Amino acid sequence: MEENLFSFTEEERKEAIQLMVALRQEIGDSLRSDDEQKIKQHMQQAFDNHRLQRDVFGLNPVLHALQTADLAAREMGLKRDGVLAILLCNSVVEGYKTIEDIHKEYGDSVANIIHGICRIHDLYKKNPVIESENFRNLLLSFAEDMRVILIMIADRVNLMRHIRDTQNDKAQRQVSEEASYLYAPLAHKLGLYTLKSELEDLSLKYLEHDAYYMIREKLNATKRSRDAYIERFIGPIQQRLEEAGLKFHMKGRTKSIHSIWQKMKKQKCPFEGVYDLFAIRVILDSKPEREKMECWQVYSVITDMYQPNPKRLRDWLSVPKSNGYESLHITVLGPENKWVEVQIRTERMDEIAEKGLAAHWRYKGVKSGGGMDEWLTAIRTALEAGDGMQVMDSLRGDLYEDEVYVFTPKGEIRKFPRGATVLDFAYHIHSRIGNQCVGAKVNGRNVSMREILHSGDTVEITTSVTQKPKREWLTFVKSSHARSKIRLALKESQAKEGLYAKELLERRFRNRKVEMDDSLMQQLIKKMGYKEVSDFYVAIANEQLDTLTVIERYVELRNSLSATSSSSAGEGNVPRSASEYVMRESDTPTAQMEGTGKSPSDVLVIGRDLRGLDYTLARCCNPIYGDDVFGFVTVSGGIKIHRQDCPNALELKKRFGYRIVKAKWSGKSGGQYAITLQVIGNDDIGVINNITSIISKQEHVALRNIQIDSDDGIFHGTITVLLDDTNCLTALAKKIRNVKGVKGVSRL
Repeated sequence: MEENLFSFTEEERKEAIQLMVALRQEIGDSLRSDDEQKIKQHMQQAFDNHRLQRDVFGLNPVLHALQTADLAAREMGLKRDGVLAILLCNSVVEGYKTIEDIHKEYGDSVANIIHGICRIHDLYKKNPVIESENFRNLLLSFAEDMRVILIMIADRVNLMRHIRDTQNDKAQRQVSEEASYLYAPLAHKLGLYTLKSELEDLSLKYLEHDAYYMIREKLNATKRSRDAYIERFIGPIQQRLEEAGLKFHMKGRTKSIHSIWQKMKKQKCPFEGVYDLFAIRVILDSKPEREKMECWQVYSVITDMYQPNPKRLRDWLSVPKSNGYESLHITVLGPENKWVEVQIRTERMDEIAEKGLAAHWRYKGVKSGGGMDEWLTAIRTALEAGDGMQVMDSLRGDLYEDEVYVFTPKGEIRKFPRGATVLDFAYHIHSRIGNQCVGAKVNGRNVSMREILHSGDTVEITTSVTQKPKREWLTFVKSSHARSKIRLALKESQAKEGLYAKELLERRFRNRKVEMDDSLMQQLIKKMGYKEVSDFYVAIANEQLDTLTVIERYVELRNSLSATSSSSAGEGNVPRSASEYVMRESDTPTAQMEGTGKSPSDVLVIGRDLRGLDYTLARCCNPIYGDDVFGFVTVSGGIKIHRQDCPNALELKKRFGYRIVKAKWSGKSGGQYAITLQVIGNDDIGVINNITSIISKQEHVALRNIQIDSDDGIFHGTITVLLDDTNCLTALAKKIRNVKGVKGVSRL
């Protein structure tokens, strides 16, 4: 077994000594007097007790820790506590030392950092879906100390640098995917742009080996000619800008291999098709009040010399990006007919572009808040200040105070508001799961649906087919999603119960041989004190109201109204319910019915002269004069007028054929009607003005509202107008279709 014992190679020993010397120089002033001696003893004991072993990539754990510590100290500014945590954490993770041991020997801060690293190691054991944004947030909330995240990034960069020749392809792919999905975005948020770019390039190197080396070789082959071209391009510009009296400097920037590959995939083109392999930056030294003016002055000078591509103009001066980025991007046709991207910005804008939101806030005077972006940016500012990371503990206090992240049994992560319960989780998975939820297993422990969740919990919902949503659930769920689903389920349940109760009541009416009249029933419901019809039927379904009592009250009301009607006959023209309405020949001119083949009493004629009848135009289809229509008798006794092609027409006729009334318009339009047109076309200059101009010139048409959205050169719009009848509508639609650029017009 002797040959399997861990040992250093001569090259590893030399490198380890060099790294220890470099670390002493970098952080020596922050070390305590006995730190170095204790670390050496710790490593020697681990070596003597055969506790050291190479990882899955065959890497030396001591050398790897020293490399990571050196990187974190030089590029991230970590001092004594962070470096010691890197060197000691493996012993705690492997169980050779405890957090209490570290606390006694090295203090609270080192112990807290290692505790955070151990928590993240435990998090990985749950096999989370690392590609999700929620995992990044959970990682941050678990870290407790931001130095933990910095150490994780440094460790991943160091690991990616040394796994090129590994035979373990599966492990190489896994760590590369994590670097791409997780650690590169974190490095970017922290402003560690060099490390971010390195992580992306190394991930591409291991995940897309052929693409990486193809692009690298082509970049190397074209470097000399590219540098020479940049010199030829910027020379004349530099002279003209100096003559204009501007203070500036210029530089060329080649895209990273990862960026080039992303552009090749997005544009579906070969390497030679990526014409903006590099960009020229003109960085002005301008006073704040002259920034925009001088940027546009540079734009004018360059476009006078080289032909611009107007489609490639990006003006982030007038409207900066949401992250504070300001710049003016143009693409011009340079010497040899090559397109060149030029970025024009000031020193202030360039610092924001390079250092992210931290620089933006520094200029704007905005203090960081409690969100993730604000927190990460504040940390970047602390790094730049070089304050030994002491500010980190205070920064974390407000982070994620309103959020918790929990796992599904499959390792997927879900985000909830703080205080969310098992029932919130159940409804987030599926409304059916929520409706049937009776409890859950949280981290293997049985709990009720009221159990409050905490970050890192693994939740498995328990359901029962007999469970139904209850109104009291609304009192303890926290998420708006769960609350809306519970209300919807209660409403659907109430509707089903109401429908059952209505069918039951109708059956009892038939058994008693009493004819049920909808308008009379409506009056009875109000007389019995119910404001909503649904409440009345729910009371029957819940057996709070007896059907026999309802029938008796109905008969009493019917007899009472019949007696009243007999005594008041001939006293005047009283408006009546639509369900009682029978068209008399005198209600409409006979001439209107000629050629229909129907008697005057067959058809309801709609017009301004119709009196004594409650009717309205249905909002679902907005009929106008001239449309083919029909009437529908509502529960309240009024009539709704629908178009024959109304989306609801088929269902109404199928389910309530006995309440359908044939209808037509009178000889004259009853006024103006609102209709909405949907217009689709090319987003050309002036097309909207042409449409509105046509509407304004059209007789008997008034524009009420217009809403236009544009996407990828196509506009989608809705136009609401007032007009007299279908003839006006047909003429207006025809004229709009003839507008150049309009592809289609339809009525909603």
